[in-house]
Amino acid sequence: MSTFNELGLKQELLEAVELLGFTNPTKVQELAIPTILASQRDLVALAQTGTGKTGAFGLPSLQQIDVNSDAVQVLVLSPTRELAIQIAKDMKAFAKKMKGVKTVAVYGGATISTQIKALQNGCQVVVGTPGRMLDLIRRRKLDVSSVRTLILDEADEMLNMGFQEDLDAILEGTPEGKQTLLFSATMPKQIAKMAKKYMRDPEEIEVGERNSGAKNVEHHFYMVHAKDRFEALKRIVDMNPDVYGIVFCRTRRETAEIASKLNKDGYDVDLLNGDLSQAQRDDVMNRFRTKELQLLVATDVAARGLDVDSLTHVINFNLPDDLEVYIHRSGRTGRAGKTGISISIVHTREMRRIRDLERMSGKEFIKKEVPTGEEICAIRMLDLIDTVKETKVNEEQIQKFLPNALEKLADLERDELIKHFLSVEFNHFLEYYKDASDLNAKGGGERRKGESRRGDRAEKGRRGGGRDRDFSSNGYERFFINVGRRDGLNPVRLMGLINENLRGTKPDFGKIDVQNNFSFFEVEAGFQNDLIYSAKGSKFEGRDVSIETAQQEKKSRGGSSKKRKGKKSKPKK
Repeated sequence: MSTFNELGLKQELLEAVELLGFTNPTKVQELAIPTILASQRDLVALAQTGTGKTGAFGLPSLQQIDVNSDAVQVLVLSPTRELAIQIAKDMKAFAKKMKGVKTVAVYGGATISTQIKALQNGCQVVVGTPGRMLDLIRRRKLDVSSVRTLILDEADEMLNMGFQEDLDAILEGTPEGKQTLLFSATMPKQIAKMAKKYMRDPEEIEVGERNSGAKNVEHHFYMVHAKDRFEALKRIVDMNPDVYGIVFCRTRRETAEIASKLNKDGYDVDLLNGDLSQAQRDDVMNRFRTKELQLLVATDVAARGLDVDSLTHVINFNLPDDLEVYIHRSGRTGRAGKTGISISIVHTREMRRIRDLERMSGKEFIKKEVPTGEEICAIRMLDLIDTVKETKVNEEQIQKFLPNALEKLADLERDELIKHFLSVEFNHFLEYYKDASDLNAKGGGERRKGESRRGDRAEKGRRGGGRDRDFSSNGYERFFINVGRRDGLNPVRLMGLINENLRGTKPDFGKIDVQNNFSFFEVEAGFQNDLIYSAKGSKFEGRDVSIETAQQEKKSRGGSSKKRKGKKSKPKK
């Protein structure tokens, strides 16, 4: 294993790295830093989350800065404000010993006048989100004409979020001779096109196998019926008293519902989604990093860029529509040499997706049984006893209260005292899990006693063309779009396409059914007119896009069936 001294970095950067406590570079740093410094060739680097990508592009780009000039020389684009803030923080730490080097972060959700003032004071490094960066360029407050190094971090996510137009506009004002560094966790077709469009004969490096899971992470899954997901989540959390992790949900609405329910039941939890202001987001993250919060309930987009290395668990309340996203999620635990567990709560028809994940990640997924109430009570009781035993006693302060306490408890025998002591803290668990039902469900093609094949057909319809569905249930409206899998569409690209065309507030997405030649998708109610109007004249992979409301499915789109009405089941108390 090499050291940072062998990578060609100058003394000021080596001193900063030493102050940060880093001794050996990660694999992506070992490969990328000498490559970037050796020539002005562009670079495409494929590496998973948590592999030290910021150091891989940050250290060599800082080394190439002209400290005598206040012009912007390094431009770093990231998909989310959280990631932009974290990159800027790391860049400042790397440049601590470089006199005169200043870094400014620019992103939405914060006062633009403060960011303009910081830019006017001069800086060599600007880190930001595409939307805010483009806004500043158009206001002529950010000059990118002297940029030497352009970095596209998490480029796959920027494309998924519909930033293609913004990227085109930003890069238009940068010099042709700049060095472009593209870092991505995955290499879908659109990233290959992006590299071809923006880069000149780039070198390529790849760390680990594509889409492989982190080596220090175990993958578990629990199979329940859909109505029991929330109750299963609570049992999993109760079974792991020291859990410190993220619960991933598909939509903002779902994060709010789950966080609210967990809070009411006394859990230390908060949510992280796109509806939060920057101040609210900062407050949540500060409480999470200091472990004031045990759990964070988040959407994938909101969680991009979170820099927390000690997570014990990642919990997938739902599997993501795009299975590559699972790799990103699970990579947030098992970092910095620690081990972690990625848990998925799946319903009875998702075994095929679990097998797909096993093939994609090269990891075994272990089926676990949802714990019974008795098992949870036994675990929590032992945890309480351990907490009591490990509690430090202040002999000097407690001594003056001890005689009265001993006198008060003198009539209780040892066993009686222990019973009363445990009951004070433990009665709520005993009461809650009294007569708790078995939540485990059979899967993998097995049917429960009394379950008809008609139920199988209905579920098959939901997985396929979306038949037998209530098209406007739970506050969502359903739409038809005339592009599908053959056009290169997947759920993530569909969301990016919609968000790219819509102006202003972006909707929550519900179910997405991608077919060969067309697709169906749900978005929260109220976006119908804007969504249909915004699609007019737009194209996807050269094909004209058409969106219309899916009132009912016609035979020409895969058959028709009666709408099945049904109320959403509430989680059991």
